[in-house]
Amino acid sequence: MAEKDYDAFAMAQEQFDQVAESLGLEPSVKALLREPMREYHVTMPIEMEDGSVRIFKGFRVQHNDARGPAKGGIRFHPQETISTIKALSMWMTWKCSVVDIPLGGSTGGIICDPHNLSPREQERLSRAWVRQLSRDLGPLTDVPAPDVMTNGQHMLWMLDEYETIHGGKYPGFITGKPVGMGGSLGRTEATGYGVIFTVREALKEINLKPEETRCSIQGFGNVGQHAVKLFLQLGGRVDCVACWDQADQAAYSYYKEGGIDVDELISVSDRFGGINKAGAEKLGYEVLPGDAWLEQDVDLLIPAALENQIRGDNVDKISPRVKIIAEAANGPTTPEADAHIRERGIFLIPDFLANAGGVTCSYFEQVQCNMNYFWEKDEVLGKLDQKMTSAFLAVADLARRKNLYMRDAAYTIAIGRVAEACRGRGWV
Repeated sequence: MAEKDYDAFAMAQEQFDQVAESLGLEPSVKALLREPMREYHVTMPIEMEDGSVRIFKGFRVQHNDARGPAKGGIRFHPQETISTIKALSMWMTWKCSVVDIPLGGSTGGIICDPHNLSPREQERLSRAWVRQLSRDLGPLTDVPAPDVMTNGQHMLWMLDEYETIHGGKYPGFITGKPVGMGGSLGRTEATGYGVIFTVREALKEINLKPEETRCSIQGFGNVGQHAVKLFLQLGGRVDCVACWDQADQAAYSYYKEGGIDVDELISVSDRFGGINKAGAEKLGYEVLPGDAWLEQDVDLLIPAALENQIRGDNVDKISPRVKIIAEAANGPTTPEADAHIRERGIFLIPDFLANAGGVTCSYFEQVQCNMNYFWEKDEVLGKLDQKMTSAFLAVADLARRKNLYMRDAAYTIAIGRVAEACRGRGWV
């Protein structure tokens, strides 16, 4: 199959199939795990500000819940597809498993562009999605969370709608809520910090000090910004940031000799993490093509945007200097590019390990909501560091012992745990 024919779910299945074969999974287990257990498609009529009615399409996919309630984001994106949602739900299953939290995997999405929707229209859309799926979501069933272009306010609208329908208080129904409304301190930083916790451990693996490490990152939303902040705190340097410019409807890379100033770039960014090109130029940044981030002469690459960003047609542009790739985004590397990275011996931190900080902190939020007792921020981030470090070390240890690629080692652990849960329940 030519790479251009790949879609996200085909990629997720191909990655799974390779590990399933090496694990010798029984045909029934393999057949169960390579497909979602439940898949919902919904249509939602929404009254717009001008009085017209638009029909929006939404999804929710529950891949597997053998290890606990399904868990996964809800994203707003104009190019959302069911294939991407299915892939993300599968990756969420492996993500929860690899960090060993008692949850399964799910993901949802609505085809829309929140840039072009008023807050009132976004609220109506959030509530409509919950109304359509309220019987199939819940704290003991499937727990949503923020994802691409959704935030704590969207989660609060969804929570309010769910509680109105079910006539009670269910703070554990959804995570990523605002602090003070059942949200957890540290949740905003969790995914980006989790990425850098794994990067810190990977640097130890290859005997490279943070202060000797230069980085290029794609994506400057919540994940990218906090990853950059913590990496700089560790002593590293970020030379280039790539992201979307909403005004130009194009992606650019922003380079600064000697390294970027994260607060400077945040000052010219929108709430979705897009950097204003004119503003960056005034601050002295060199504006390069959108894919130039991949070509920088750095030690560390962090794709922290969307899927399919490192592909067969651009992977050979990666500098010979690059030693680590930390996949902060979901599915940023296609199988063809992955084979190239493997051959080059680049130390890869796979997506469902690198970016598991978000779901781990969401799990902490659920625990706090269930106890009705909330931890201080340092305690949350300390527990997150412990969980992410433990998961990384388990994967790295297996990779060393079995001479496995890091992605294969992570899949081996994650799939093995889910398969065992399915067998234990008597499903297969």
